[in-house]
Amino acid sequence: MAQPVGPQVPNWSTRPLPPAAAKSGRYVRIEPLDPARHTRDLFEANAEDRDGSHWTYLFIDKPQGFEAYTAWATKSASTQDPMFHAIVDLATGKAVGVAAYMRIDPGHGVIEVGHINFAPRLQRTRQATEAIYLMMARAFDELGYRRFEWKCDHLNAPSRAAALRFGFTFEGIFRQAVVYKGRNRDTAWFSIVDGEWPAIKAAFDAWLDPANFDAQGRQVRRLEARRDYQAKA
Repeated sequence: MAQPVGPQVPNWSTRPLPPAAAKSGRYVRIEPLDPARHTRDLFEANAEDRDGSHWTYLFIDKPQGFEAYTAWATKSASTQDPMFHAIVDLATGKAVGVAAYMRIDPGHGVIEVGHINFAPRLQRTRQATEAIYLMMARAFDELGYRRFEWKCDHLNAPSRAAALRFGFTFEGIFRQAVVYKGRNRDTAWFSIVDGEWPAIKAAFDAWLDPANFDAQGRQVRRLEARRDYQAKA
């Protein structure tokens, strides 16, 4: 008796791993984390987070002092999964945040962005949005992945809001998924799949265009509005 199955995926093959190469946009460059080049910039940028609140939902607390931060950067740069990237502001040439490809599954074409830590000067900027866009574009356009994931503590309201703003679809809560820093984490799951990417990409391109910002650097149209327009086009 015939049973329902999913659609065929024609000509599917294992996807490449992310390359150890930089990728540049208009405002930022993402490049594999290099402790020798990036640690001092990142340490100084993160010093602006005086109470360490940007580390609340990360798996470690904020390293105390340059030596501890160097040890964290050295360890983080040594792994291929997660594969940490520094986010370099092209206007200043300084690293101002990190993000990582992780849970990389070339066989199924699934990849996650995580370990995101934007210094205060990077948060809620064009540079921050473009950094995530570049991570997505590499996964979908360069490497041909089918699914791009975002996960966070379900109590992390800013991260959940950011995922929705970037075009991710909320998929649900995995209860008691993780223990970190001695406490429970129920994990919120979000994703973008390859069929959604063209419209999401077009919205990013339109939002990141310098014409979308006034003389004071304020956005003319929100990213969500750009995406709604692309979906209806």
